[in-house]
Amino acid sequence: MCHDSVRQHVDAQRGSSGDDDPVATGILQRLPSGPTQSILVTNFCKAVVLGVTYSAAVGGMSTLTGTGVNLILVGMWKSYFPEASPISFNTWLFFGFPLALLIFIALWAILCLLYCRKGSSQALSAYLDKAHLRRELDLLGPMAFAEKMILAIFSMLIVLWMTRNITDDIPGWGSLFKGRAGDGTASKQPGEKLMDWNKCKKLPWGIVLLLGAGFAIADGVRTSGLADVLSEMLDFLEKAPYWAIAPAVCLISSTITEFTSNNATTTLVIPLLIQIAQTMHRHPLLLMIPGAIGAQFAFLLPTGTPSNIVGFTTGHIEINDMLITGTPLKIAGILVLSVLMPTLGAFVFRTNEPLLNLSRS
Repeated sequence: MCHDSVRQHVDAQRGSSGDDDPVATGILQRLPSGPTQSILVTNFCKAVVLGVTYSAAVGGMSTLTGTGVNLILVGMWKSYFPEASPISFNTWLFFGFPLALLIFIALWAILCLLYCRKGSSQALSAYLDKAHLRRELDLLGPMAFAEKMILAIFSMLIVLWMTRNITDDIPGWGSLFKGRAGDGTASKQPGEKLMDWNKCKKLPWGIVLLLGAGFAIADGVRTSGLADVLSEMLDFLEKAPYWAIAPAVCLISSTITEFTSNNATTTLVIPLLIQIAQTMHRHPLLLMIPGAIGAQFAFLLPTGTPSNIVGFTTGHIEINDMLITGTPLKIAGILVLSVLMPTLGAFVFRTNEPLLNLSRS
């Protein structure tokens, strides 16, 4: 896709999605623009926009509710292996937060090396100071009652998610309900409808359909005999070391996601990874998680994710900037995931346990 067509596509997306990030653009509006803008200021603008764009994707990896990909992964795991321990909000946080933090540090280092050169602080000091930021904060005024209530309710929700089931040895408040309470449990008053059409039509049906499509693909692969063919073709992987398989899985998934949506990539790749994991006689999560996380490494093209589109439409970055920054970030993400999965991931998800109780339904 040429540069002009990409720009027209994202401009259309911008018109339907609203304004860009007001925080980042609000800061950049104080800087000089046009021919008078120095290279140092231009690079700083690129670093800010790229930082916001990529950190939105990286931060979503840390929690189950951060992206649709994580929800698809958990849904498939529960559907294919109902006898196995489910992946709770707390369990994923123990693995996802360190992963996101390390990738975020890599992003910060890449942006500093590429765009924050010597003399940048002096060039920006005339336009950005603490007094200006303090004035902007004062203009916001005190928090309204509605804002305080939303903050309190959302904070309580996060605490409940994290304490429903702390560890296998330390039960949370969910044990009081004998396992009937889950992360998506809803309560209602007597006679109250749990769901009506006005609420139902606002659900993200795209994720539901993609999840169902993944089940259909997996069933088709199994009933058509393709699974047996793949098993025979992948016999050599049984003796391959995991340190070579995990980066390859993540690389393939992260390459596909540059041209399709993250959710679609995950839905397509995970059923195949389950088959490969069974061929290798390894725990399925050892391949499923790298495949799902890799599907979120869409850092190269503006049309890869909605956050990429929003960042690109600011006009501060070009495709070359995303390629130059996204390539080392993708490599760093693959390396971090390849190291954490067999170490921290093995501890959190108990992937060293035998597969006897993980037979597919």
